[in-house]
Amino acid sequence: MWNQFFLLEEYTGSDYQYVGKLHSDQDRGDGSLKYILSGDGAGDLFIINENTGDIQATKRLDREEKPVYILRAQAINRRTGRPVEPESEFIIKIHDINDNEPIFTKEVYTATVPEMSDVGTFVVQVTATDADDPTYGNSAKVVYSILQGQPYFSVESETGIIKTALLNMDRENREQYQVVIQAKDMGGQMGGLSGTTTVNITLTDVNDNPPRFPQSTYQFKTPESSPPGTPIGRIKASDADVGENAEIEYSITDGEGLDMFDVITDQETQEGIITVKKLLDFEKKKVYTLKVEASNPYVEPRFLYLGPFKDSATVRIVVEDVDEPPVFSKLAYILQIREDAQINTTIGSVTAQDPDAARNPVKYSVDRHTDMDRIFNIDSGNGSIFTSKLLDRETLLWHNITVIATEINNPKQSSRVPLYIKVLDVNDNAPEFAEFYETFVCEKAKADQLIQTLHAVDKDDPYSGHQFSFSLAPEAASGSNFTIQDNKDNTAGILTRKNGYNRHEMSTYLLPVVISDNDYPVQSSTGTVTVRVCACDHHGNMQSCHAEALIHPTGLSTGALVAILLCIVILLGKLVLPASYLPMVRGSHCYCDTLDLSASPIKAYSLI
Repeated sequence: MWNQFFLLEEYTGSDYQYVGKLHSDQDRGDGSLKYILSGDGAGDLFIINENTGDIQATKRLDREEKPVYILRAQAINRRTGRPVEPESEFIIKIHDINDNEPIFTKEVYTATVPEMSDVGTFVVQVTATDADDPTYGNSAKVVYSILQGQPYFSVESETGIIKTALLNMDRENREQYQVVIQAKDMGGQMGGLSGTTTVNITLTDVNDNPPRFPQSTYQFKTPESSPPGTPIGRIKASDADVGENAEIEYSITDGEGLDMFDVITDQETQEGIITVKKLLDFEKKKVYTLKVEASNPYVEPRFLYLGPFKDSATVRIVVEDVDEPPVFSKLAYILQIREDAQINTTIGSVTAQDPDAARNPVKYSVDRHTDMDRIFNIDSGNGSIFTSKLLDRETLLWHNITVIATEINNPKQSSRVPLYIKVLDVNDNAPEFAEFYETFVCEKAKADQLIQTLHAVDKDDPYSGHQFSFSLAPEAASGSNFTIQDNKDNTAGILTRKNGYNRHEMSTYLLPVVISDNDYPVQSSTGTVTVRVCACDHHGNMQSCHAEALIHPTGLSTGALVAILLCIVILLGKLVLPASYLPMVRGSHCYCDTLDLSASPIKAYSLI
């Protein structure tokens, strides 16, 4: 009975290595049986003596290449070739010897650890593997040791974990370390094989250094004309840390110029830039002293014992005098004037002074690019603004002009200021119809029937709003076929005054309507509404507005002849009446020019 043989790897003898012997209880020793071997390496790596059953290995074996070989043996009758018993399987197991050194998973490891770390802080774990059999002997039992890197680091012999071994390692003194770790098999005993690896360890920065100014006092100069935001100078505090631990914030904590200057941080250079915050005035103050502080925005509490992570320095700023242009008393002026103001009416004045100690006199002028029509003028000596042309609010409500103040002794020094002039409304426009009105009345209309609503507009803009009143013109008020109803809401309605109209008798009515406003002085105008008489259906919808023609023997209707004669009489009256009567004639509103003499038949018109 057999199922397993053992064989040492890496056999170096000159003869074949003996493995073992197979024997069948059917073998009587008479040479009638024959042993046959099959399976892994049979006939090549492993051979068997067919007569005796002895097995030998013909080659040097490597357990790490193949630790186990499975073969099958059989005994057969040499004469018949038939097996004398079933085929049997057996194993040849290669015994391990320590022929492999430990190999690290990386040739070079890279690791980081914060500076100032406590002793025993984890850095990195290295791992070495041994190809030998871990279940047989100590060939694969690896032990780690440190060959280079003491006293800064240590390594755990069984796990390969590297830890810090020295307190308060400072990155600012030394940043890079190279540690060599050895892995040795056989549990580290004599005769064991070994391998090494290199671990490059970098100390990362922590905020353990406060910022420090290299000098205690700085001095800068700036002209008084520097606008807000102008940089004056740069200061820089040094910090031995790096990255965000070296970031610095600057602030002005005290001093005479606390509200006049500002400091910002240049994120690239970590410099503090002193800038102008408000307009400077040499005549008021010539020198400012500031206390500027530099601090780390990110502080680690465990290092606060090292002291405050900030530093301060004194900054002295000298203001330089410059020749400044005149300064107006206001940034902008707003004036008002009535639109009926006469030419040379004074509206108001502007004032400007030279801010320099010399107090040079100034003169005033209007920028004519902003007053192309020369509507306004200015007294060059005292800055009084007055009109040079008549104004009209309805043409232009606001006038935006620019006034220039110039130093008389130095014309290059000048300044400008906007002047906004509002034209106040005066009731100088009469209200008028919002549109041209032409309407119709049905022949079968009833009395007091609304046939049209009137609206009015006015170019003026009274403070209390428009209040229009409507009425028929005096010459048409009596005996009119229509009435005007004032709705007291700036509208009016045209109402019928009788029952029924006849388009054959009168096809068109012209209604003169007087529209008045309620402002001072009262303004009014007269507008004309054309009303046509039309035939309508029983719903009041217009169907036809043409009257049947009454043909005169001469070819003109009677109504047309009467209308023509009426216009001739009125025109003759205008020519012969004295001039004092002309307003009355004009107020009567002759509408003969509305006749269409080209039409056939010609329609008749009426003033009322």
